[in-house]
Amino acid sequence: MASPTERNDARKGRKFHPRGGPQGRSERRPAGVSDDWIWGWHAVEAALANPRRATPLRLVATPDKAKQLEARFGRKSAVEIEVADAHQIGLGLPQGAVHQGIALRPAPLEDADLADFEARPGAVVLVLDQVTDPQNVGAILRSAAAFGVVGMVLQDRNAPKLTGALAKAAAGAVEQVPVARVVNLSRAIDELSKAGWRTVGLAGEAERGLHQVLDGTATVLVLGSEGEGLRRLVAEHCDELAKIPMPGGFESLNVSAAAAVALYEASRPRG
Repeated sequence: MASPTERNDARKGRKFHPRGGPQGRSERRPAGVSDDWIWGWHAVEAALANPRRATPLRLVATPDKAKQLEARFGRKSAVEIEVADAHQIGLGLPQGAVHQGIALRPAPLEDADLADFEARPGAVVLVLDQVTDPQNVGAILRSAAAFGVVGMVLQDRNAPKLTGALAKAAAGAVEQVPVARVVNLSRAIDELSKAGWRTVGLAGEAERGLHQVLDGTATVLVLGSEGEGLRRLVAEHCDELAKIPMPGGFESLNVSAAAAVALYEASRPRG
């Protein structure tokens, strides 16, 4: 019978196969590769360090990245590391995934509840209305983490998963910013309003600038998609509409850039 040390060494040397079974001969990209993976060092490191995460399902790394994982987390890992070269890892991920030699298939991250968001002075919650591009949502999450946002609200059916390209763009912020998924954004805004939040929707046609509308109270910032902006019903449920002044005359900002500007403005001290 093999000793515990021998068994551990055997697990560390386990070869990764993109289909999840024994190592095979084919190197073609498998049909139906999954976007349920998280890839890239910062995203994977943050997921492994997050105590709110259940035990991951799989963890794949190149030999160099496997050594970095051991140095970062020690030998007592909740999941064994499957060792593979960079090409093999890429075969199990969507086309173009920049994985940096490491990929994780995590257990799902539990959604936050709107009641978890405390309406204290200066606190900010972000609501995204029909923002569906994973890169944009990931970049917004990264800004949200940087500015200490209390949480984010996404519509259940029209928002990307918190994995894949989104998690890579967020660079670990998926693990820092609680995300609530709701069926109806208008009802969610009403629920937050009853809990003491003041809701401000960003709209280019608004009369007042964001700096004029913000007052330092607990604020929900609602951002719409780049193409259509806020939907009419969502805008009607906001307490105020505001715009980001653009003296340069350019028509609009990318939604992730608009979110960063809005969060910076919201973070400024107000008397």
